[in-house]
Amino acid sequence: MIQFIVLSLLGVANGLNSVVTTCRNDHGDCVSNLIVSLIFFLLTAGWFAFVWLVGFTAQERRSRRMAQLLIAVELLIALVALFNARHHTDILGLGTSIIDFGFAAWVISLAWRLMQSDGGRVVARKRRS
Repeated sequence: MIQFIVLSLLGVANGLNSVVTTCRNDHGDCVSNLIVSLIFFLLTAGWFAFVWLVGFTAQERRSRRMAQLLIAVELLIALVALFNARHHTDILGLGTSIIDFGFAAWVISLAWRLMQSDGGRVVARKRRS
């Protein structure tokens, strides 16, 4: 949920930055850029909502399969974040990509621990017998 909220807010900031920059430099493309930014934001928010639901389901059901799906989805997010970080256009885009990668790595580690628990409780250390 944290990933969804933070990256949705950063998506709004990136979209507004793109629209303002376009409107200042090229007045003819202002409306079209606004529409594209809005569509991109909706797709991004929808994607992270899907990831949130996968993570929630994996956690609630303690499902190994859902944890594996979450890891795969987060690996895809991490790859896209790395690609975006290498091809950023401004500091806001770079910061968003770094934060996105950090969240993906964090969620992957949590999903990995959930997958290793085999349906049991995820604990910090194994208890001694």
